[in-house]
Amino acid sequence: MDVLLQYKALLVAMVLLLWLLLERLRPADHWPESRHKRYRRLGNNLGLWLINVGMSVLLVIPLTALAAGHGLSWRPGWWSGAGGLVLDIVLLDMAIYGWHVANHRVALLWRFHRVHHEDEFLDVTSALRFHFGEVLLSACARSALIVALGFPLQSVIVFEALVLVAAGFHHSNMALPPRLEQWLSWVLVTPAIHWVHHHAVREHTDSNYATVFSLWDRLFRTRSSFQRHSGMRIGVAGGQEQGIVRLLWQPFGKPP
Repeated sequence: MDVLLQYKALLVAMVLLLWLLLERLRPADHWPESRHKRYRRLGNNLGLWLINVGMSVLLVIPLTALAAGHGLSWRPGWWSGAGGLVLDIVLLDMAIYGWHVANHRVALLWRFHRVHHEDEFLDVTSALRFHFGEVLLSACARSALIVALGFPLQSVIVFEALVLVAAGFHHSNMALPPRLEQWLSWVLVTPAIHWVHHHAVREHTDSNYATVFSLWDRLFRTRSSFQRHSGMRIGVAGGQEQGIVRLLWQPFGKPP
């Protein structure tokens, strides 16, 4: 498992660096003009990520390994090998879609998930911006699913790598050639799709929930017809970027 995790970390880091480079070379929208705002949001995003890295090592990874080691043994023999891995990835992606919907519709979960949405601009670092409470709740929900469906640890690790790569991609400020993005959007979640999910209009925020494969929003009718455009407001209506201490405390205070 240690070797697999090391390869996963290396691969994800390399791809995220590629997304960072591409969004700098070909940005889709203008970067925030205020240097103070740029540095503040960057500090918040990276600070939250560092906290989650520590919590992942101490809690999330051991919990995931424990769940995989106690998965129910009901899977048929054909559900193995490369075909089994593909099926696992599809099912895990559908599950994370459902969990994402719940994070918007259940008030308690939204209080933690809102921290992610209060980012007022999107780039690759936005994919790292999650409250530790949301990460822990997600790990518990995922562990229950791993036990119930008997997902092997290898499938979970491969899927997590895909999620990190996909999240960095669709949060990025990368301008893709329109025709390429149109074709990719039939299969994958692209920046144009996910930026609508971060629009500061709640109707659009509550749409486009998919993470890796874009079909779930079409299948469950949560795809928005709104088109991303340059200069549209990103974030939460009535919200604004805060310091990291306030972001960490926010879910435990009064409901926003």
